Amino acid sequence: MKIIKTTLVAGLISLFATFSTFAEKVKIGDPGWTGATAIANLLAAVVNDKMGGEAELVPGNNTAIYGAIDRSKGEIEVHPDIWLPNQQAYTNDLVPKGTLKLSSKPYEGNQGYCVSQQFAKKMNITAIEDLARPEVVKAMDSDGNGKGEFWIGADGWASANVNQVKLRDYGLYDAGIEPIRAAEAVKNARVLDSIKKGEGYAFYCYKPHAIWGMADVVMLTEPKHDPSKYKMVQPKEDADWYKKSYVASKDALKKIQIGWGTSLEAKSPAIVEFFKNFQLTGDDVSAMAYAISVEKKQPADVARTWMKNNKSKVDGWLGL
Repeated sequence: MKIIKTTLVAGLISLFATFSTFAEKVKIGDPGWTGATAIANLLAAVVNDKMGGEAELVPGNNTAIYGAIDRSKGEIEVHPDIWLPNQQAYTNDLVPKGTLKLSSKPYEGNQGYCVSQQFAKKMNITAIEDLARPEVVKAMDSDGNGKGEFWIGADGWASANVNQVKLRDYGLYDAGIEPIRAAEAVKNARVLDSIKKGEGYAFYCYKPHAIWGMADVVMLTEPKHDPSKYKMVQPKEDADWYKKSYVASKDALKKIQIGWGTSLEAKSPAIVEFFKNFQLTGDDVSAMAYAISVEKKQPADVARTWMKNNKSKVDGWLGL
């Protein structure tokens, strides 16, 4: 009997060791904006809690994440929030090369420029060109340097490069507007502070995003999207990108999806199958981003709460 028990215990230990050894693993990039952080944590929670795998979050900007995926060494294997065409300088390189695959189930995004409802009403601002009026520029100058502050995005964002060009081609720099690059958390705090103080402030905004639940803001009108007036060259494509770009119309609606390194397909096929089925809506992302940014909840807790409240959708992703 003792021999049987010993054999049984040894077998169980061997079995658990086998599961541990062969548990599927993945490293998910987190590029830092709130929606991406929410999605990255949701992907990780599904892998860890529902699939019994191992998911690790790795922070990094777009250049770092795409570079790691391209190297195919397991440093980072997933981008959770690929905005196209914003990030096409990366995807147009990696997808044809065969190191990156994109989900076929995107959600829709809208980009533009916002001010607070309060500021818009006070200064009669409805369109992007209104920001070029001298009295508006002056009202947006919080540090007294004669320039109106306009947040265009964070370092490493392809969209920030687009915005830098677009504000130039809308004539806003000539009018006295100063482009500001800073972390998104800094922008969110500045938006709320400007409203509290009754100051003017303009910023790059997009949907989905928590800002729509954080404050009363309005997206300004722009010239209708015109491909002939939208020629964007990213730094990755050409060192002289700023001079060679010309953007003077609204962005087209975006297609936003996850993407994964093809090297993951042989290593963790079940995780890849989950990624192929994964799909959110803009409202899903906005709700999670709001919980993180406004309610100050931990991203991992937000992800698990969302999973609990959307069990049938999660089960569908996993074919259950």
